[in-house]
Amino acid sequence: MFVMEEKFDVAGRSLDANSRWCNNVSLQSTRTEDSSSDPHNAAARGQAMNLVELAQRLRQLRLDRGMTLDEVAQKSGQTKSWLSRVENFRITPSLPALADLASSLGVSTSSLLEGLDDRPQIICVRHDERKKIQRDPDSSIEYYSLASERTHRTMDPFLLKIPSGEEREPRTHEGEEFLTVLKGRVRFFYGEQEFTLSKGDSLYFDSEVEHCLANPFANDAEVICLFRLGRQ
Repeated sequence: MFVMEEKFDVAGRSLDANSRWCNNVSLQSTRTEDSSSDPHNAAARGQAMNLVELAQRLRQLRLDRGMTLDEVAQKSGQTKSWLSRVENFRITPSLPALADLASSLGVSTSSLLEGLDDRPQIICVRHDERKKIQRDPDSSIEYYSLASERTHRTMDPFLLKIPSGEEREPRTHEGEEFLTVLKGRVRFFYGEQEFTLSKGDSLYFDSEVEHCLANPFANDAEVICLFRLGRQ
C-alpha cells in the first residue's frame, strides 16, 4: 500500500503523478482481452495515453530483478497473459492495476509514472537515433520508435523491418492503426480478409479485429506503422 503526499497548484488542481495519470486514463471505461468486464483494462478517454514507454519501464524493471512474467503476475494478482499484453503495449492498465504492479516490482507508483506526462511541442528523431523497441518475442519483426522522446503522446509511429519468411499468429489490441509499405511486399491478414501490399500501399483499420503482418516473399520489407491507442 502506498501513502503519498498530495500537492496542489494555486487553482486547487492536484499535481500528484497519480492524479496526472488519472486525467488521461479513464478508470470507468474498461476492456478485457475479449470482453468489457475486466476492471484492470481501462481505455483512455478524451486523449489516448501512450503505453510504449510505460511498457518498456515495466519490462526492464522485471528483468532487472530477475523475475519472470509468472512471478510478477502472481505477486500483483494478475494473469501472465494480461501482463504480457501490458508489456507489449496492447492494453491500457488501470491505475489500481499499475499500483499492484509497482508494488510487486518494489517501486512506488509515482516513480513508475514519473516523466510520462512530459510533452515537448516538437521533437526530431534522426536516422541514427531511432530507438529499437522490444515487442512480441515470438516474432522476428524489428520495431523502431520514431517518437521515443515524446513520452506523453496520442500516437505511436514505428518503422517495422520485416524479414523474408516472417509469419506470426494474429493479435488484437486497443485502438486504431495505419500502415504504409516503404520497401518490398507484405501480406496482411485482417479477420477473414487478406491483402498483398506493395511499396506505397496503405491500410487504416480497427486494431480490435484480429490481424497480423507476414512476409512470405523473397526480399525483406519495411513498413511505417502508426498506432493510436484507445478511442475518443
